[in-house]
Amino acid sequence: MIGRLALALLAQLAVLLPAAAQGPADSFPKQLIKIVVPYPPGGSTDPVARTVADELRARFGQSVIVENRPGAAGSIGTDAVAKADADGYTILFHTSVITVDPSFKKHLPYNVSKDLRPLAQVAIGPYLMVTHPSLPAKNVAEFIAYAKANPGKLNFGSAGQGSSGHLIGELFGLQTGIDMVHVPFRGGGPSIQALMGNEVQLLFDTVTASRALAEGGQIKALAVTSPERSPLMPTMPTMRESGMSQGFEQVYWLGFFVPAATPEPIVTKLSDAIIDIVRQPKIQDWMKLQGLVPRTLGPAEFKTVVERDIETWRNVIRDAKIEPQ
Repeated sequence: MIGRLALALLAQLAVLLPAAAQGPADSFPKQLIKIVVPYPPGGSTDPVARTVADELRARFGQSVIVENRPGAAGSIGTDAVAKADADGYTILFHTSVITVDPSFKKHLPYNVSKDLRPLAQVAIGPYLMVTHPSLPAKNVAEFIAYAKANPGKLNFGSAGQGSSGHLIGELFGLQTGIDMVHVPFRGGGPSIQALMGNEVQLLFDTVTASRALAEGGQIKALAVTSPERSPLMPTMPTMRESGMSQGFEQVYWLGFFVPAATPEPIVTKLSDAIIDIVRQPKIQDWMKLQGLVPRTLGPAEFKTVVERDIETWRNVIRDAKIEPQ
């Protein structure tokens, strides 16, 4: 009798043990995954988020949707993910702008370093240093010399106070010792129009936004800010090739985040899937057509980049005496 009871218990254990041994990632995902983009539809981040979502859907056999949650310059959508359940079903897709927020925004409802977990970086993009065509400077060194000979007489524009273009312009001024006046505009379009109208004489803008105007002669391009030349403008020198220090190499990046407490096995599964997707030749070729450089980083390496950029912009905001808002 005891022998038969023992055999029955062993049989039940044999059924239960495999299920008990399964980790949280083994059955993930078993429901819809939502990728939150904290900007309006149609922006530069949308195509990449939707392309990755389509590939994840095919890979996991589950619905993967992109939800645009704009507002407060990206803070509303970011906060929604930071406060979401840490189960891997809510993902944030953001840009390097997120690293400016801790120092520039006074009342941020989340802590970038503590409430969000970097998941995967997927691409980077350079900025283009562009000037008004009437300026005599033909390269970065000549621009610096001209600015030093005309202190306080040159204006540099940006898409707004605290924008990437603003901070890169301030960093340029700090590293070169030139004195320029910052003129913020409401968006990238108005800042480009102001440059074409000679209201401002300098702008750091994305290659995709400025290339056609530069090639058409309406504005003058001097250099890209990335460590390597842009595939869209292969003859354009980098800032470092133009004599700037390595510390000025600045790019914007695109990457995914999850709530900080998301289990490690799920973080690994999502990160591995996203990186594998981006490394496909068809995705890499598509990204290059968008003016992006595919550059994948896993959670640990991506976290290092995020923390480094937070520190960089904290120092620029302090040294340039930019008032947080």
